[in-house]
Amino acid sequence: MDALNPLNPETLDQAPAILRKQGWAMISAPTLSNWLHTDQATLDALHASWNDLPPDLHLRDGGHYRFRRHSCFTLDTQTGTLTQTPHRAHWQPVTYNALHGGFERWFEPMAEQVSQHPVWQALLSQIGMLLAQAKPTPAWYIEAHQFRVDTTGGIGRPTPEGAHRDGVDFVAVLMLARHQVKGGETRVFEADGPHGVRFTLQEPWSTLLLDDERVIHESTPIQPLGEHGWRDTLVLTFRRGGYQGPA
Repeated sequence: MDALNPLNPETLDQAPAILRKQGWAMISAPTLSNWLHTDQATLDALHASWNDLPPDLHLRDGGHYRFRRHSCFTLDTQTGTLTQTPHRAHWQPVTYNALHGGFERWFEPMAEQVSQHPVWQALLSQIGMLLAQAKPTPAWYIEAHQFRVDTTGGIGRPTPEGAHRDGVDFVAVLMLARHQVKGGETRVFEADGPHGVRFTLQEPWSTLLLDDERVIHESTPIQPLGEHGWRDTLVLTFRRGGYQGPA
């Protein structure tokens, strides 16, 4: 796999080809901001909602380090129309998530002021349209997860299930903030090969795109550097044909 080389405005249109070539691509934070026609103050206002995430009550490792909200959307790639769907459970098969798969997980929905915000709508729509260039589809079924992983108990695990795939077509991981933590290294490896890359997402709103059929990914645990450390991310999954659910 190629070395970490975030896309800039001049190379953003190369993202579909890069995804087809290596299974992942990075978008720099300034590129994302320019692409969405927004500014840092607006992005900071969206990020403020991460301070109001309820605890994840479904952790099966006994931890209390994760907070999240979850909502679902559809994107018509012919018209660019984004629609929020009725609230639903998050479900994954055990083949993709041995720790938390096989049962419905209900989380509180995202706040309306986030899900209806013009920049939020642009974020999902433009990423979805870009991904449709890499893998054509008439529609994307999108799940959005707001995550805060903290170190109250001494350690936080962004991916307690370990290195994994999500059972979708594409995953977008957006780094929102790191506060007084060390660790949280991102690792991306070929699903059917020996090659991979390791790096730590640092810059707020830097974006990692993953072809979930071609690569596996994980983030290492975080540890505190002060009294209270945490790591905020936004994870978006894009799937053709419908949402995952019990057979």
